[in-house]
Amino acid sequence: MTATPAPTAPETEFAPLDIGPIQVWPPVVLAPMAGITNAPFRTLCREQSGGKGLYVSEMITTRALVERNAKTMQLIKFDPSEKPRSIQLYGVDPGTVGKAARMIADEGLADHIDLNFGCPVPKVTRKGGGSALPYKRNLLREILREAVANAGDLPVTMKMRKGIDDDHLTYLDAGRIGAEEGVAAIALHGRTAAQHYGGTADWSAIARLREAVPAHVPVLGNGDIWSADDALRMMRETGCDGVVVGRGCLGRPWLFRDLVSRFEGDLESTGYARPTFEYVARAMVRHAQLLGEWLGDETRGVIDFRKHVAWYTKGFSVGSELRVKLANSSSLTELAETLAHVEQTQTWPIGADGPRGRTSGNGRVVLPEGWLDDPYDCARPGEDAESDTSGG
Repeated sequence: MTATPAPTAPETEFAPLDIGPIQVWPPVVLAPMAGITNAPFRTLCREQSGGKGLYVSEMITTRALVERNAKTMQLIKFDPSEKPRSIQLYGVDPGTVGKAARMIADEGLADHIDLNFGCPVPKVTRKGGGSALPYKRNLLREILREAVANAGDLPVTMKMRKGIDDDHLTYLDAGRIGAEEGVAAIALHGRTAAQHYGGTADWSAIARLREAVPAHVPVLGNGDIWSADDALRMMRETGCDGVVVGRGCLGRPWLFRDLVSRFEGDLESTGYARPTFEYVARAMVRHAQLLGEWLGDETRGVIDFRKHVAWYTKGFSVGSELRVKLANSSSLTELAETLAHVEQTQTWPIGADGPRGRTSGNGRVVLPEGWLDDPYDCARPGEDAESDTSGG
C-alpha cells in the first residue's frame, strides 16, 4: 500500500499522527459511530476539514464481511475522494477476524483497519463482545494476532474503554497486549462500559495508558471533546498523540474545520465554526441529499436523516411544531420548505458546543454467565455473539 502523502504540518506544538505508513494531520480521527459515520457523513466532515484528518467507517461485523452480506458491502463503499480509507471491524472469533483482515488486504477494500473493543451496548456485551472482550486477555491477544498477521501491509489499530466497570479495569493490560501484538495505534475512551456515555470521561486514564505503552505506539484519547479547545487541552493534559472525536460532531460536521484551525495555530478565529441557521439549514438538506444518493432512494435518505435533526437544530429557536415536521419529512423538498420557515439569521446558540447525543449511564453491564470468573481462560463467545449484519 502506498500511503497518502500528508499535508505539511505547520510549526505548532503538535506533531502529525503516524499510523503505520499513514501520516495524519492534524492528529484528529472521526470516531466510528453506528448509523452515523457512513460515507455521506464522512464526506461532510472531510469537506469541512479540507481533507485533513482520518475518518473511520461505522462498525463492520467480521462475519458479515466474510459472508459478503449485502448491507455490509454497502457500508464499506467509500467515496472516490476518501484517502486513506478506514474500516472499523467488530469480531469475537480470532479466525473470522483474520479472514476479514485478509479479505480487506487482498481485495484492497481499505487502507487501515481499526478493531472495536469498546462498544458498551448490552446486546454486544451480554455475548462477550465489545467492551466485555478485553477482560479475556488471551482471547484479546489471539484476535489481535490474527488481525495483524492477516492484514499484510495495512496498519491495524484498536479502540477500547477503560474496562467493564471500576472493579474490572482492563485498559492497561489490553494496551500492553496490543503493543506486543503489533498494533499501529491504540485509542482509549476514558469511560467504563458501566458508564456508557454518562458522567465525565477520565482523561487521567489516557495519560496512564500513554505512560504504560511503548513510545513508538501512538495513543489516542477519546471522550468529552465537544470543541477544538477540548482537543488541545486533552493532548496537553494527557500527552496523547491524537484525539478521537465522536458525539461532539453530531449535527456539527464543521467542528472539523475548527479543529484544523486550532491545530494549525489559529487560536482566534472561531466564526466559521459557529454558523448562522441559514448555513445549518443548507448543510441539513445536503446531508439528506447525500444519504439519498448513497442509498439510491431520496425518500430513504430523508428518513435516515431524521435522527440528525435534533442535533443540527440544538439550541436554535425552531418551535415544537416545526421540529415535528422536520422529524417527519419524507422528501428533500419538504425538508427544505420546512427549514425555510425557521428564522435564517439566527446566530450560533450559546451552549450549543456542549454535550450532544447520548449522555445517560448504564450502571450495570450485562455479561455472559461466568465471564468474570477467570480473565485468562480461553472462553469463546458463542456464534450468536456476532451478528451477520453490520452498523449496529
